[in-house]
Amino acid sequence: MDTLIPYDSLAPDTLETILDDIVSRDGTDYGDYELSVAQKRQQALQSLKKGEAVLLFDTESETIKMVRKEDMTHYDLM
Repeated sequence: MDTLIPYDSLAPDTLETILDDIVSRDGTDYGDYELSVAQKRQQALQSLKKGEAVLLFDTESETIKMVRKEDMTHYDLM
């Protein structure tokens, strides 16, 4: 079961830490060129602000993931 986390309800430092963790995970693909963690974090934040993505807390693995809004139908939300 997943829980939606409104990104704007998080303290700025907490959000930054979460985004740093998400963008530095293995398997995260940013295309043909390498970006710094700060650049990746900024892109992720922009996706959240534009409503293109959301943060979900996975209660089984106790991790937070960022999911494209269009993929939300695949998740069982609380």
